[in-house]
Amino acid sequence: MNNADRKSKLKTSLRIKVLIIFMLVSLIVFMFPKGESIESNVTVGSIWIQDDLIASRTFEILKDPETYAKEKQKAAGRVHQIFLFYKSIAESTLDSARNFNKQLIKELDKSIKQKDDENVNATFLSKDSFKLFSQLRRRENLLGAKRKKSLHEVLNFMEEIIKRVYQRGYIDQPYEQIAKDSISVRDGKFERLVPKRIYLDRNSLNDFVDLYIRNNFGNDEQMVSAITEYLDYFIKPNIIYDVKLTEIAVKNATDKVSRNVGIVNENERIVAKHDRITPEIKQKIDSYRIAKGEEIGFWGKFAQGLGKYLHILIILTLYIIYIYLFRKKIYQNNLKVLLIAIIIAFVSFLAFIIYQLNVKAPVEFFVLVPVASMLLTIIFDSRVGFYGTVVTALICGGLRGNDYVFTVMNIIAGGLAAYTVRDIKNRTQIFRSFSFILIGYVVGIIAFGLERFDSIETMLVNSAFAASSALMSPVFTYGFIIFVERIFGITTDLTLLELTDFNRPLLRDLAKSAPGTFTHSMTMGTLVESAAETIGANSTLARVGAYYHDIGKTLNPASFVENQLDNKNVHENLPPEKSAQIILEHVEKGIELAKGDNLPQEIIDFIPMHHGTVVISFFYEKAKKLYGEDNVDIDDYRYKGPKPNTKETALVMLADACESTVRSMNEADPQKVENVVNNIIDSRISEGQLDESPLTFKDIRKIKESFVSILIGQHHKRIRYPNQSEIESKKEKVLKDNGENESV
Repeated sequence: MNNADRKSKLKTSLRIKVLIIFMLVSLIVFMFPKGESIESNVTVGSIWIQDDLIASRTFEILKDPETYAKEKQKAAGRVHQIFLFYKSIAESTLDSARNFNKQLIKELDKSIKQKDDENVNATFLSKDSFKLFSQLRRRENLLGAKRKKSLHEVLNFMEEIIKRVYQRGYIDQPYEQIAKDSISVRDGKFERLVPKRIYLDRNSLNDFVDLYIRNNFGNDEQMVSAITEYLDYFIKPNIIYDVKLTEIAVKNATDKVSRNVGIVNENERIVAKHDRITPEIKQKIDSYRIAKGEEIGFWGKFAQGLGKYLHILIILTLYIIYIYLFRKKIYQNNLKVLLIAIIIAFVSFLAFIIYQLNVKAPVEFFVLVPVASMLLTIIFDSRVGFYGTVVTALICGGLRGNDYVFTVMNIIAGGLAAYTVRDIKNRTQIFRSFSFILIGYVVGIIAFGLERFDSIETMLVNSAFAASSALMSPVFTYGFIIFVERIFGITTDLTLLELTDFNRPLLRDLAKSAPGTFTHSMTMGTLVESAAETIGANSTLARVGAYYHDIGKTLNPASFVENQLDNKNVHENLPPEKSAQIILEHVEKGIELAKGDNLPQEIIDFIPMHHGTVVISFFYEKAKKLYGEDNVDIDDYRYKGPKPNTKETALVMLADACESTVRSMNEADPQKVENVVNNIIDSRISEGQLDESPLTFKDIRKIKESFVSILIGQHHKRIRYPNQSEIESKKEKVLKDNGENESV
């Protein structure tokens, strides 16, 4: 099996369709609320129309999630950061300092004896500090240890500072990083709450040491620097922040916050029939739903999962049946089926994400169901878009606990969005959908708001969120449609409209190289567009197909009669088989040009299909006369096809023959035009050229009427000017008149 066959099989495979549907349903089921009994979602202000709701078990009335979260946050905020007091750090620091002092004195004496301060082991001290201490040691040796600024005096002073620091306490966190004014300090089994500024932090320690040094040694910067360097090395925090213990304390505090505000006992009535839903009753109903979901076992969960699966499958089945019965082309193309599944899954995922947000604002308007509506309508058609809207809204309503209000409002807004882009003519038209989407939402908000006695303020807030959604929907649609066209190779009406630009290379070359063919194509565009509208075909696709159907003639325009302006026919001196070959080649060359310009396949199909398998009868008859009928193979004079398989390609075939024939008539009076149109279309039917197209006899009748009406209008008689004969016969007169007209 070659690659083309493999791709074709994958494109139409039933297994692929089943896999896509299975994955879509599974993904949506996975997004359903977990562990809850799925019942209809109630809203405050609505009426409970079911029988009295009686509790089948005792359950807690859970707090509103937002309130509960705030209480836990408040409880966590009351916890003080926990610090551990290490008494041993002060002792070990002093021991280390004393041992270092002894070693320092040995090193200094050694350097003094050797008269070399450069090659000594100064450990962490800088050379300047070591030299200072060396000078102090020399002075001490000369004048005695009791003299001011002797080495022993300085070393004892530094030990004294260490003692004072640890008497005060040194914490390892800056004041600004401690949230509260007090901290909880644990000393063994004891714990006390202490103001944080009783202890020194890094900044206050530096200030304390600097002040203490200057009070004793003045502003001797060299001495201040040496002592500071010494103390920086030895002094370490003895009150250490314990993150783990603090987190445990926070968890214990939040765990103590009660999750409920009360209890409903077994067999107690939760809400009576015809009671209005208050916030308190809704809280009880929501808590009861969760409690029921928690009490089910394995088989209960399995049954609930099966119910969810059937729930989504039933909804999608309605859509699948519609596509199977009325949109065969979509059903047969797995890529298009996958695209529809992705759109539904994307909006469902939005519903799932937004449902997780525990906020009081009406964020459900950001589910953006209208985006699915507009995408499906632009890509396919308005019916596919509307039915897709209903299906998507039902699924998203299910994801929100079977929210009826949400579903109805999105069906209204999405339906209006679909109809606003059903006949889209340019990309900016998408943004007109904003007002219609907003109207749909606002009508729903007012209707349900009045029914539930919502306040004006509530309805205004809802409308503001709806306006945001209505604005975002066209923006998302505009952004997504570009990627959809590129990734899935789908041609929308927006792309077709871009192809009608006469500045596109193929149309520009056609107008320049083959003006007769270009004019013929433009006229055909008008013919097929009007006829397509009368039979419900895609008028834009038909018009664009007519524009590009003969682009192959660009490469050899003089071989076609409409471009032979000097009445010299190149085929007069050619054998019929050669002429037929030239005529047939314009189809193959046209396909090559179209592929080279990356035209969509839907447009490329018009090039071979507008001729179908018709025989070039003029050259075929000429060949029979020259060579005899038995010596001529009719297939050498027949287009390769295929035959038209859509309404649009069939229209272009019929319009091509009708327009060119009527244009060649000397006197195109209405009756003759009508006869030509009827005969040509009947001939194509009898030849079987329309056998593969979906045109009905009713469509054929409408096409004939449309063609006749337009062709008569294009070839109607005009009044002759008084001097027209003279203008037609005298070249000099024409030039003179033209000159006069230009001067005027």
